[in-house]
Amino acid sequence: MKVGLFIPCYINQLYPQVGKATLELLEKLNVEVGYPSGQTCCGQPMANSGYEYESVGACNNFVSNFKDFDYIVTPSGSCAYHVKKHYDIIPQTEDVVAVREHVYELCDFILNILKIKDLGASFPYKVGVHKSCHGLRGLRLGSCSEVVGKKYSYIEELLKAVKGTQIMPLKRADECCGFGGTFAVTEEAVSVKMGKDKIKDHLESGVEVITATDTSCLMHLEGLVNRNNQPLKILHIAEILNSNISSKN
Repeated sequence: MKVGLFIPCYINQLYPQVGKATLELLEKLNVEVGYPSGQTCCGQPMANSGYEYESVGACNNFVSNFKDFDYIVTPSGSCAYHVKKHYDIIPQTEDVVAVREHVYELCDFILNILKIKDLGASFPYKVGVHKSCHGLRGLRLGSCSEVVGKKYSYIEELLKAVKGTQIMPLKRADECCGFGGTFAVTEEAVSVKMGKDKIKDHLESGVEVITATDTSCLMHLEGLVNRNNQPLKILHIAEILNSNISSKN
């Protein structure tokens, strides 16, 4: 299969190590990866701000860059969700439909398309999983606490196969971190309080490292952790799955 790697704008600008870890991880799994140099933002920030129809150019550009790939993989649940669910603002050509159907968040792709669980990673730390809203309630990357049914989590299923990793249970495992895109700007006080509550849950649960499928959520939490000098490390799931740490420093 030929896979197109989509790296969201904030990862490209602020967390390039996440993009590199994603590429290295896919190459380790013998996936043929292409990176279209003309890719830009998927259009999500404009849509979140109430200017969805001004993102038409970004949507068309995304389709143009990725239409020739079998799958499109991204280390961002929110971006994958945006392409899947919000690209109905442009004409539904054959290319648009194919792109929307074949865009995947990284964990979803590894587990459900490649059918791989054990990536040979080693990460001897107590890990707390933040289940981002778009990934959880949009892409269904895990079960929601308000839904009666089988409990599952794609990110935790992959983490269970990582040598040395302890997944620490949280009191409110699927609660929002408070980021919410531009919500963090327009409702700063509420956003900060939600983030602090989320961090408190991780600390009280004995977590050493917080991980998630979305760097945007992690960026919000990392800012609060650093500002308050709290003993937590923040890593995207791609960085953990791509790691091979034999012992703690």
